[in-house]
Amino acid sequence: MLRTGQTARIARSYTRDDLAAYAALSGASAGCVPEPLIAALFSYLLGVELPGSGTNYLKQDLAFKAPAPLDTSLEAKVEIIRLRPEKHLVDLWASCTAPDGTVICEGRSLVKAKDVPGAFSA
Repeated sequence: MLRTGQTARIARSYTRDDLAAYAALSGASAGCVPEPLIAALFSYLLGVELPGSGTNYLKQDLAFKAPAPLDTSLEAKVEIIRLRPEKHLVDLWASCTAPDGTVICEGRSLVKAKDVPGAFSA
């Protein structure tokens, strides 16, 4: 059952090979980790960890505050900040930080968890 304050995390490093693969797919080149790759970490957490399989992504608003360095373990985290069980909605705070505490990005995610087994019932 979902509860306010519940969190999920993932750590990931990106290499020059990852950037080359991204550039081959997108046509964009970058010297640091591209924002869509960081946002994908949140997509993973929401769809696999919290709330999990069956989550329907409704909205995400991220503010990118610093470039994400290559070959550095970045930690992405989502935390439930509000539950609206009557509408099956979950508000989460998303953040990504470098090991030294630098905030790479942060913002809000809104998902519908109607199809997540056990999300709102005991």
